[in-house]
Amino acid sequence: MKAALFPTLREYKKEFLLKDIFSGIIIAAVSIPISMGYAQIAGLPAVYGLYGSVWPILFFALFSTSKQFIFGVDAAPAAIVGAALSSLGIINESEAALQYVPCIALFAGLWLLLFYLLHADRIVDFISMPVMGGFISGIAITIILMQIPKILGSTAGTGELPELLHHLMEAMRQINVPSVFLGLLFLAVLLAGKRFIPRFPMSVAVMAAGAFLTIVFHIQDYGVSLLSQVETGLPGFFVPDITQINLTQAAGRGLMVAVVIMAETLLSENNFASKNGYKLNDRQEILACAAGNLASAAIGSCPVNGSISRTSMNEQYGGKTQAVSVTAGLVMAVILLCATGFIGYLPVPVLTAIVISALLNIVEVHLAVRLFKVSRQEFFIFMAACVTVLILGTIYGVVAGILLSFIAVILKATNPPRSFLGMIPGKADFYNINKNHFACPVKNVVIYRFSENLFFANIKILQNDIENSLSEDTRAVILDAGAINSLDITAADGLEKLAESLKKKNIRFYITEHAENINEQMRNLGIGHLIKEGMVRRTISAALHDLGLQEPFPLEISEDEKKKALRKSFYALTPEEENTMEEFAWAFGTDAVREIENFVKYVVEQIHGISDLEELAEAGLEEKLKFWHSLGPLDEDELLRRLELHIDDFPAEVREKSTLVVSLIERRRRILRDKLLKEHPNVKEHLKEKQAILERRLIKQNPEGVRRLHELEEGYSNKEKD
Repeated sequence: MKAALFPTLREYKKEFLLKDIFSGIIIAAVSIPISMGYAQIAGLPAVYGLYGSVWPILFFALFSTSKQFIFGVDAAPAAIVGAALSSLGIINESEAALQYVPCIALFAGLWLLLFYLLHADRIVDFISMPVMGGFISGIAITIILMQIPKILGSTAGTGELPELLHHLMEAMRQINVPSVFLGLLFLAVLLAGKRFIPRFPMSVAVMAAGAFLTIVFHIQDYGVSLLSQVETGLPGFFVPDITQINLTQAAGRGLMVAVVIMAETLLSENNFASKNGYKLNDRQEILACAAGNLASAAIGSCPVNGSISRTSMNEQYGGKTQAVSVTAGLVMAVILLCATGFIGYLPVPVLTAIVISALLNIVEVHLAVRLFKVSRQEFFIFMAACVTVLILGTIYGVVAGILLSFIAVILKATNPPRSFLGMIPGKADFYNINKNHFACPVKNVVIYRFSENLFFANIKILQNDIENSLSEDTRAVILDAGAINSLDITAADGLEKLAESLKKKNIRFYITEHAENINEQMRNLGIGHLIKEGMVRRTISAALHDLGLQEPFPLEISEDEKKKALRKSFYALTPEEENTMEEFAWAFGTDAVREIENFVKYVVEQIHGISDLEELAEAGLEEKLKFWHSLGPLDEDELLRRLELHIDDFPAEVREKSTLVVSLIERRRRILRDKLLKEHPNVKEHLKEKQAILERRLIKQNPEGVRRLHELEEGYSNKEKD
């Protein structure tokens, strides 16, 4: 596969240029303290962080398909490399460190290149949104905890949560008050600027203010740390001395770093892409990461990674393409060539406030709150991913994230949506009995819908549901398998055993509504005989026909216990929740009544364009109004009744004939009732009860409209008597 170069610059729009250049300058400025600090954590002199912000970021931009992601020296790889040096007894910034660290970057780049060839980008497909949000939040919180000691006047923390908290406690014992004051003051300024003037480059203003304080007030004399002075010049080409390096150790650490870079970068990039509405080529992003790390190794710097904090800042200032990265790399090169002098005037706590301000945007508090409200299970998955990254680190966070995603899939698959189906008088479809007040079972038939693929972990649920639903009068069980796309051998054996069990009880068993690939799987799994024995039908209706039943299928609504259950379902609802229009109840839940009224008003608007009132009443609104979408008799009856209450909203020429309009609508209602009772004579009491409930509710909702309607009905009745 040939990778495109600078893919985000294709069809570049000139209106992007100023924003990209401006954002690139800010990214370069902010990268100075961040990259210098992380280079030191990785065991290199601070200037190597600036070196890692030139060629690596340019090579990443050469291949990246992300419109806004920024590459550079970052926390997670730096922490892994620093820990590796410590375990090997290599002193930071020593000659051995200068040889060993670039070799880890080299092997990381080679591993990433291998991941690219192996299509390892598919790892992202196995990580859910809660896991991704928790993972990113954990990384952001970790980096914030690393940075806080710098505001207190100490050095940056390293490691995971226990080490970070220990370092933070140590830093609090030696607090530098001027440093804390400056850090908190400028953090407050940055947050206020983000809130009230988000497009203003507050970060640049804060850096300028910090340099001004150093030059004018000499704040370093009060114990406030400044950035180290940096030598002028670009890095040269680096060739490691392999005689000083344990290549096995370097390759192993490089693999660990490569996994972290790939996972963290892909997850973060997809998070930003999803939020901002563009697509990525995940595989090419791995190639971009490989190119960046190989470039970093070639100049003797440390492994590089996608930067969440700098990307967040790029998003804030409106960067549109990887021209931001190109600008940032070129600006950093200019700084290294001729403007390193000002770096020594920048106060560390002020720059740390900039980093923390950017990272606060990354902690997905809003996602956590949303998950807590809508799905406690996914909320706990989010928290588990976040805590795992905090306590165990990024690499274990990746593993835990994948495991948690699989657990979430398994939990959903082992507790799938499922329901028993019935029919609503006057409609041809099948409905969930528990969700539709007027849906009743087909007499002596169990119709069961299972909305998940069948496999070893959930076949028992299907068997138990069906067996527990059987009664002495059950003639058949029909499985609606429309949502089942695959079977495993355990599920196949379970279906076979269920069929045998039902056969012994003289109960017919049918599998229906599924795609033809399920039949192929059944044959391959050794239960093709179920097809030959007539247990597979294309539709539920076909299975009912096979039982000798014809439309309208007989319903169990006449049974006393069904009537009681139906009556209970009506009166269990509050006046606000009561609703007899099943389609609206299904779609809008407790907002159904309000939505019905809105729909009625919309119908009234459409009637303004219909002049033949008698034709309208005779044919029914369903046939005259294109937007009606197949209402059943019960639904149309309620809507017609509600239309009568809106008679004053009709056009003037219609209002003049309001008595006629009511008579025509009532005629249509009688047609609907007669048709329904002819097909289902046993629903007469049910229909009366439904209409009584509707009248009570309408009186509560619109007493004046009901009074006016009764007057019109009385006038119509008197006219008929005359």
